[in-house]
Amino acid sequence: MYSVDTTMIDRFLSMFKTVQDEGHGSVLLVFVIGMVFGSILQYTKVHKFEKIAGFSMLKDTVVPKMLFLAIGLASIGLFFMIQLGWASYHIKPIILGGLIIGGTVFGASMAIFGKCPGTGPISVAEGRIDVMVGLIGGVFGGLVFTVFYDKFKLIMGESLGKLTLANYFEDYQGISVLVFGLLLVSISFAIPLLEEIDKDDVGYQ
Repeated sequence: MYSVDTTMIDRFLSMFKTVQDEGHGSVLLVFVIGMVFGSILQYTKVHKFEKIAGFSMLKDTVVPKMLFLAIGLASIGLFFMIQLGWASYHIKPIILGGLIIGGTVFGASMAIFGKCPGTGPISVAEGRIDVMVGLIGGVFGGLVFTVFYDKFKLIMGESLGKLTLANYFEDYQGISVLVFGLLLVSISFAIPLLEEIDKDDVGYQ
């Protein structure tokens, strides 16, 4: 039987300290941002199985339209907030093996389950027992990854460093980020709207 060593426990506890030391603001601010985020997800109904599963089958485009718009606006906003000293970020290293394997498992799971880490808790709050089962499975999967992290590193490959788009345009960082963000926003509006409807929704005709 695998014994849980102190290193794994320290790594687990350090996650809470990292979040505590980030300085993201008061608990009230984080709560308000969470409420706004959840309200937007519910309004757009992207927490519905039909939306994410429909996106995987190319029958619903609400999710990609929302993602392109959000990433485009956030890229521009975050970059200039960082330049003004109002925000900060921590760039993660590019590890191709981990990205390919993790992305494949993550994408397949989203297509089957019809949820993602952001929309799952909303469905749980609405009383969805099936999503609760999936949430427990996700937590268990994270625990397994944490416990066996040293072994997983062997198949994830070497780190290619902490790269960003702005690194390739050092003399034109602001312009490159602005063009990138506006391109994603344009793609969001260019994608035709297709929707899969949950017939149990109130007001469905």
